[in-house]
Formats: sequence, C-alpha cells, structure tokens
Amino acid sequence: MRNKAQSGATKIHVRLTEGHFQNLRRLISWPLLLAFFGMVWVQVDGLPWLLFDFEQRRLILFGSHFAWQDFHIMTALMIAGAALLFTLAMAWGRVWCGFACPQSIWTWLFLRIEHWTEGRAAQRARSEGQPLQGSRLFRRVSKHLLWLLLAAVTGLTFTGYFIPIREMLPQLISMQATPALLIWLLCMTLLTYLNAGLVREQICLHACPYSRFQGVMMDDATRKVSYDRFRGEPRRSSEHPNPAADACIDCTLCVQVCPTGIDIRNGMQAACIDCGACIDACDQVMHKTGQPTGLIRFASELQLQGEADHFWRPRLMGYLLICLVAVSAASYGFYGKKELTAEIRRDRGELFRVLSDGRLCNFYHIKVESFNPAQQQVAVVLLEPSELSLYGPQQLQLDNRGDWVAYRICGEDSAAAPRSLLVQFTTDSSVLIKRTTFISRLSSPSA
Repeated sequence: MRNKAQSGATKIHVRLTEGHFQNLRRLISWPLLLAFFGMVWVQVDGLPWLLFDFEQRRLILFGSHFAWQDFHIMTALMIAGAALLFTLAMAWGRVWCGFACPQSIWTWLFLRIEHWTEGRAAQRARSEGQPLQGSRLFRRVSKHLLWLLLAAVTGLTFTGYFIPIREMLPQLISMQATPALLIWLLCMTLLTYLNAGLVREQICLHACPYSRFQGVMMDDATRKVSYDRFRGEPRRSSEHPNPAADACIDCTLCVQVCPTGIDIRNGMQAACIDCGACIDACDQVMHKTGQPTGLIRFASELQLQGEADHFWRPRLMGYLLICLVAVSAASYGFYGKKELTAEIRRDRGELFRVLSDGRLCNFYHIKVESFNPAQQQVAVVLLEPSELSLYGPQQLQLDNRGDWVAYRICGEDSAAAPRSLLVQFTTDSSVLIKRTTFISRLSSPSA
C-alpha cells in the first residue's frame, strides 16, 4: 500500500510503527497530556492552579494571581516562547510539530483509536469503497463515537481553564448550565473532532502558519529529518534485491507511516513535521536487510554532503539570547508584580458642588482589585490635605467584581488652585497610595 499525499488520494491511512523516536515522542506527549487533563483539577487554597478568569479580570497561574497590569509579564513569556520555537526550528526543524504540538498529539490519539477499531492501515485501505454494513459498520460507528467522546472530554477540559471545572460539572450534571456554555462546549467538541479526526493532516499541510515560515528559520546546518540520497539511490526492488544497488529497497514504509503522507525521499517539504516515524520504519528495514541504520535520519544538508557543519551559529545564539532576556524580564516581573491595584476617576458630570452648609465637594469613583486571595478587605483613607474629608465606605470588599464605588471629598472653598490629594488603600499585607486633585470654584476653568 502506497500512501502519498501528492498522489491525489483523498484519504491517508497512516501505518503505526515503533522505534526510538516514537518512544521519545510518547515520552514528551504523555506528560503534556497528563498535565492538560490533570492540571485543571488541581487546586491551591480552594482555587484552580491555572485559570483564565475573565469575569474578575485575572489570571491564576500556579497559585499566583495576575492582573491586567501584569500583561507585560505574559508578553515576556510569549516572546520567550517564540524565541525558543525559533531556536528549535533553526536547530532541528519542526520538532515542536512532531513531538509536542497539540494538533499532532491529538492526531496520534485519534489514529490510535482508528487502529483499535478499524484495524491496521492496510486493512483500512483495502476496505475503502466497500459497503458499510455488518461488522464494518459497527467498527466505523465505534470509531466515531470514541472520537466524539475524546473530543468532548477535550472540550470540557479546555473550558475548565476558563470556568472552574468543579463548578461547571455540577451545572452540566444537574442540567442547569447556561445555553452559552452548552454552545461553547459543543463548538469545542466539534472543532476537536474535525481537527484531529477528519481534517488532521490538512491542518499541517494547508492551515498551519509555522509550516510556511519555518524555511526562514532554517539554514544548511539545520538538522532535520532527511533522506541520504548519496547512500540510498539508485533504489533497488524489495522483491528482487540486488546487492550491488544502493541502500533504499523502495519498500515505501517511510511513506506509509508518515502522518502527513509525504515521501521524505523527495527532499525537504513544508508538510514534514519531523516526527521521526519514517526514521524508525526505515531503521527496522535496515536491520532486516543487514545494512547500517541512518538512511533516513536527523541530518543537515552539509552533513549529507559530507561537509562539517557548526551547530552553534550566530543566529541560533541570538535566538537563545532573546529567549534568555525575555525569561529574565518575566522573572523580574514575577518578583515585582502588584497584589493590589486601585483607580480613581473624577465624576465627569460636574466638577464640584456647593452644599447647603457652605462646604464644597468633589465627586469620585474608586475601583480596587486584589490579586492575593488572602486579602479580603481594603481600608480607604484620605491622607492629605487634612482639612478635607473623605465620605464613602471606609472598608471595601475585595471580590474583584470590577465595581466602581462612589465617593466624595468635601472641604472649605478657600484655595485658588487645584489641590493634590493622596488616598491610601491598606490591606493586611499591602499599602497603595494614589494621587488625584480637588477643584474649587476659584480654581475651576469656569471661574
């Protein structure tokens, strides 16, 4: 069975294989899967370990709370991640895609389910076009049901990083979930089912932007999955092996095991995700034919041509330097992040108002948010000037609902210029001072 993406076939039947790189892929992907499905259940002090809480405008990350003012930390982490991705692409090609990308991980999971329910790739290819009836219909339906089940669990888990899953599940079980939540879960389930089950390799072939710009990252010293044409050509027939011919016996196993259906022997292609499946399949053939392994291997163009290459190149070191600088900036941001934020806005409806007792008042709105779960209340005090008085709640609950609370500051109308005000916000572990102004009739523009 030949399995080429370029041959015009509408469906690729991927043959599963074993080997060093497949074991390495599992060693990387299974901890990531366990982290994805398990971390949503972990709690610290009654709160999820990782939660994107849009309602209270905060991110909970490993027990630490981050405000929107801490966005620069996330920016530094994203820059570090991008620089690390560029480093990997320049050093080893698309190894991220082959070993750790969620699209690839879920594709392999769906392929494994397909293998369990409908049999091996050769069996699936032979049954194409046959009537769907009897045991074949049962296996096909079982496959799609298991795909939908895995997609639903994936969508539910993903949603649990935005809505605490311990709160969401009781709502779903008791049929009290909102229509918006149900629609979202349905969309995430269908997207996972389509991406990993029905579309799968087409994402890597046509939709993934990384496959388009990876060539800019790589150079002649990039060690990617490569076919050694100097050793493999001309190919000899697997049915009539000729010891005088070169190493490749044209068994096409490297094509059959490729999750994107390409033929690595045609050279580097944008659809190659450097998963190493073709290397494992080819090495098995080399063992059986008594030849040295490595006909397909991670190698650079310079290595294939027998020239010396240099792994540590200036551009590669530059990417690493950017990554280290971004990680350092994020670490500094973690160290100096704020646990308490406060905003003071003047009432735009009127600059001031004179009360019946002759005092003049300015009106404000105050919003206070805490990003430390131990902080429950904050005290609001006017520090200076002492001749003015603050009217409003002296204690605010730190529930992070984003509510603006009305305050007024009153005093004698005696100053000719706006006076600077200092308002102090105090919790058990934080003190924050904010500055605003007090405007009198004499200092107002209308005067």
